[in-house]
Amino acid sequence: MADRRVEDNAVYGQHQNDHCIADFDPPQKPKTNKFAIACAILACTTSILLGYDIGVMSGANIFIQNDLKISDTQTAVLAGTLNIYSLIGSALAGRTSDWIGRRYTVVLSGVIFFVGALLMGLAPGYAFLMFGRFVAGIGVGYGLMIAPVYTVEISPTLSRGFLTSFPEVFVNLGILLGYVSNYAFSKLPTNLGWRYMLGVGALPAVVLAVGVLAMPESPRWLVMQGRLGDAKRVLDKTSTSKEEAQLRLDDIKEAAGIPMHLNDDVVSVTKQSHDEGVGRQLILHPTPAVLHILIAALGIHFFQQVTGIDSVVLYSPRIFAKAGITSYEHTLLATVAVGFIKTIFIFIATFLLDRVGRRPLLLTSMGGMIFSLACLGAALTIVEHHDSTIPWAVALCITMVLFNVAFFSIGLGPITWVYSSEIFPLKLRAQGVSLGVAINRVISGIISMTFLSLYKAVTIGGAFFLYAGIGVLAWVFFYTMLPETQGRTLEEMELLFGKYHKWRQANAMLKSKKVDHGDGDDNKGQVN
Repeated sequence: MADRRVEDNAVYGQHQNDHCIADFDPPQKPKTNKFAIACAILACTTSILLGYDIGVMSGANIFIQNDLKISDTQTAVLAGTLNIYSLIGSALAGRTSDWIGRRYTVVLSGVIFFVGALLMGLAPGYAFLMFGRFVAGIGVGYGLMIAPVYTVEISPTLSRGFLTSFPEVFVNLGILLGYVSNYAFSKLPTNLGWRYMLGVGALPAVVLAVGVLAMPESPRWLVMQGRLGDAKRVLDKTSTSKEEAQLRLDDIKEAAGIPMHLNDDVVSVTKQSHDEGVGRQLILHPTPAVLHILIAALGIHFFQQVTGIDSVVLYSPRIFAKAGITSYEHTLLATVAVGFIKTIFIFIATFLLDRVGRRPLLLTSMGGMIFSLACLGAALTIVEHHDSTIPWAVALCITMVLFNVAFFSIGLGPITWVYSSEIFPLKLRAQGVSLGVAINRVISGIISMTFLSLYKAVTIGGAFFLYAGIGVLAWVFFYTMLPETQGRTLEEMELLFGKYHKWRQANAMLKSKKVDHGDGDDNKGQVN
């Protein structure tokens, strides 16, 4: 509401006798707040940690298997359990961030992952390595939950999609760095190579710990604590004008249940217990709107992972080997290309989210993934049924892997985090996002740990046909259950939900309110 009202006032709020030629120019686009961008970048550094682990494990697991003499099952468990362990972090992160604040939860995430990365790099054997991944997984869970929550709460409405897509940008950057690390350390002795690959992951955590000193606390968390003066100062820094900052503060106070007449720097707020407040409103007795929000958030996280993106990214070297690329060095280079394509397309997505909208990008992304998964399954099936290498089928496999990660990165990848972070009401946001992250990590872990067994059971081509079929269900779910949230403030989100297929009517109502607001204030200032 704040950004919309500021924009309305800028366009409509002039008196007739003040008109000049410049008044008839198109309205200028709001300036991007550089401080808000810097805060989002620092917070999202935590997402590099997960991306780096996904990327580096795709190559390191081959070295680990050869050095520690472990089985395929142990390798799959090693790769996938970090996602399961991250459940602990994401489950704790919601309550932790409500208790100590979003900012210090970001710090905690980096510290835990730093310790885990060092333990993995120094691991003398499989058991110690698993313990290191347990610690790192908790840090990843904290980071996955807090980065989008902090970013969405500090971002102005008109650039929220752009800024809140940063966690996925940094995940992809981390994956690319992991692939590059694999290639850089691949020529070291086997017992050293994988240790360097995993240990280097501690470096982003150090950068995060230093950079977080410049980050302010989330203004919405500050309001929830009754610290209105501190919240106003943060909003002044992250808004494009003092007027916008005040309007954003008023919206947040209204959502937090603080009366408008209370303007002291510190006010008293009523604190409900976790069970009485969040548990009851989110799980036990949700309103129709909150239930719809919960289904949408958990559903988008579920389908992001169950459509097999981790199988494509984590096991891309094996997919390329199955396709007929026999050189390990060529396989790693092809994997680096996967990371490069993911990173390029996620950057493209950041600039489209606030221009095109969430739904068009999401539906296009899922449609492209269905096509690429089906073609990849067909190509791998053809390769598997021929004794000799078929060049065009190999080229098709590589192309479809690149297509799959490109379509994922331009829509489903970033929008999952943007969408699930922006739709929950203020008081339920931290815990709601935690539930989404928990679903995301459980499914990711299951997919990662079962891919090798799955493709042995139904062939590698059959596995990707299965993912394509699940993708069709995902497209239908997104089309029917997810309203468009582009341009709506966080405080308006609840009005879009609870009506399911009638969400367009709610959106039209919000737009008409905006027009009425502008017309009601400015009839006397219009040119006849």
